[in-house]
Amino acid sequence: MKSLIVIMVLSVFMMSCNNAQKKDFSVLNTQKKANTHPGKKLMEINCYTCHSPSASQEDRIGPPMVAIKKHYIDANTTKEEFIAAMQFWIKNPNAEDAKMFGAVKRFGVMPKQPFPEQTITQIAEYMFEYDIEQPEWFEKHFNEERGNHKGSGKGNGRRQGQGDQKQQAEVEFKSLPYGERGLKYALTTKAVLGKYLMGTIQKKGTLEALTFCNEKAYPLTDSMSIVHQARIKRVSDKPRNQNNLANYKELTYINSFKNNIKNNKEPKPIVELSDTKVHVYYPIITNAMCLQCHGTPNQDIQRPTLDKLASLYPQDKAIGYDVNQVRGVWAISFDK
Repeated sequence: MKSLIVIMVLSVFMMSCNNAQKKDFSVLNTQKKANTHPGKKLMEINCYTCHSPSASQEDRIGPPMVAIKKHYIDANTTKEEFIAAMQFWIKNPNAEDAKMFGAVKRFGVMPKQPFPEQTITQIAEYMFEYDIEQPEWFEKHFNEERGNHKGSGKGNGRRQGQGDQKQQAEVEFKSLPYGERGLKYALTTKAVLGKYLMGTIQKKGTLEALTFCNEKAYPLTDSMSIVHQARIKRVSDKPRNQNNLANYKELTYINSFKNNIKNNKEPKPIVELSDTKVHVYYPIITNAMCLQCHGTPNQDIQRPTLDKLASLYPQDKAIGYDVNQVRGVWAISFDK
């Protein structure tokens, strides 16, 4: 009898272990699929400057992506409906069609950006199917909103604090393939510049933003170079500051990226290797907000802005752009 009991206990124990192993494998498999889904990288490239998962509640210039997910998805929403809703919004962002009234009131309507339809489809698929990163403050904030009947969405996020990300990021970056690593360096620098630039535009206006760019853009970029132990530059065929004039090789890459955009292709980092260094190039692409300072004079760029540009940058060539055009490239260099 005792032997039978022992056998039964061992059997239950082994079954529990097997079930736990299967569950762990399932979780790992799901996370692997999430990390390799093309929508994840596209979201990081195209969305995180404004919709960062790590920015504090006070320093934000747009809601986190997990907030968008929760406001658009409920228990009855299908993946196809969510993708269609994202496509509809991106094609024509406006206050009347907004579902996130608090975000529009605080941040304004997002600038229109003509993304390839496939890009939005893949981002929306990733958002719908997988947990996405969320700021450490978000869960409490969302529950308070829901308690006030301001939000009723459904969807999961992975809690990620700023400290956690900063500690993990550099180690993770150095384990990436060279192209992705250079892209991460460009995007984190873009996020820092974008946070301060767009925050200044929202709070103080375009003229103050010009002063910010003139005084702070170089020091902030240099600080990110130190953080990543890399050389980070922005160069252009039509520079505002002549120190940012692209060389012959960089001009070739700029033209290559222009062809990508013209043919509605999602650009990929260009990687060049030397004996000891890695060089990565990725395009800087205009959106509607850029046109306040880089668009058509007296149409997009108002007279006070033109006057200040002439004062700060007498040799300015960085005007005449429309949305979704290549304004230059990120040029990133780091040790192998």
